[in-house]
Amino acid sequence: MLVNPEAWTGRRVLVTGHTGFKGGWLCLWLHRMGAVVTGLSLPAPTDPSFFEQTRLAALVEHKIGDVRDMQQVADAIATAQPEIVFHLAAQPLVRYSYDNPVETYATNVMGTVHVLEACRAVDSVAALVCVTSDKCYENREWHWPYRENDPIGGHDPYSSSKGAAEIAVAAWRRSYPAGPAIASVRAGNVIGGGDWANDRLVPDIIRALLADVPVQVRNPDSIRPWQHVLDALSGYLLLGQRLLAGDRGAGAAWNFGPSEDDARPVGWIVEQMLAGWGSAQDWRRPEAAGPHEATLLRLDTSKARNELGWKPTLRLHEALSIIVDWHKQVAHGGDARDISLRQIDGFALRGAA
Repeated sequence: MLVNPEAWTGRRVLVTGHTGFKGGWLCLWLHRMGAVVTGLSLPAPTDPSFFEQTRLAALVEHKIGDVRDMQQVADAIATAQPEIVFHLAAQPLVRYSYDNPVETYATNVMGTVHVLEACRAVDSVAALVCVTSDKCYENREWHWPYRENDPIGGHDPYSSSKGAAEIAVAAWRRSYPAGPAIASVRAGNVIGGGDWANDRLVPDIIRALLADVPVQVRNPDSIRPWQHVLDALSGYLLLGQRLLAGDRGAGAAWNFGPSEDDARPVGWIVEQMLAGWGSAQDWRRPEAAGPHEATLLRLDTSKARNELGWKPTLRLHEALSIIVDWHKQVAHGGDARDISLRQIDGFALRGAA
């Protein structure tokens, strides 16, 4: 597996959701490879944020906009004239979706439709990669991993909105074959330094460690496909290279997930991070019951491995160590951009080995 910097040097790329955690890492990596990056997003969703900590606005063409507004999306893409669009803007939280279902559907479904249609109207756009989620599958809590052709569904508003976005992507792909090549990508629980989202395990652990309070763990036995953000993004970039090279067959749905034995329970993650931080803190389970969350979910990544030559680079224990290191250095005054770039460079060297 090799993300080729030469394939991105000078490329005009537009990223929606660039002020978010995953979008910020993607923009930083693209800039590192010499791409000309435009970002379209709402303001950074958290304080602190990866976007602000890495001073990303100085590296990209930073546009504030809402994917729920069709005209804003159309204007941004028409102005930037990108060759490829990575659509990451989303309402990304399961528990938030229970309280805000209309916002979740408006952003995740109609926001995706707006991007699809705006890209179709701009001749420069050769490729579009829509980022959804592993939760787009109709989760039956079974023990074998989900494949790209398994049924789409979703128990909660967030998961079902991602399933609906996948249906829209497939419809545009089939309905407009003369338009951009369109792929969708489904990753597991993506983790990394600089994620400050609420109600997400790794940020919750980091906040507790920084505040020296016990970690609150809702579902310690739940098993998820944990994956470092750079592993997921390497798959997106490798797929983008194939699309830009004219491989329309790559315009399809793709899973990007960790090795099978890196699907670990929540409690294991907590213990590993506490140990890596050097903390003797305890963790506890909140007494109040929360809304339904899936307890078992795995992805079959054989298609990406066999057809793209992609595979995960970091084992889970390595990913957690890198995340702890990122936050320790930043907490002690380290420069978040420099730290992040060193991690990108180190990852790229391992991927090329």
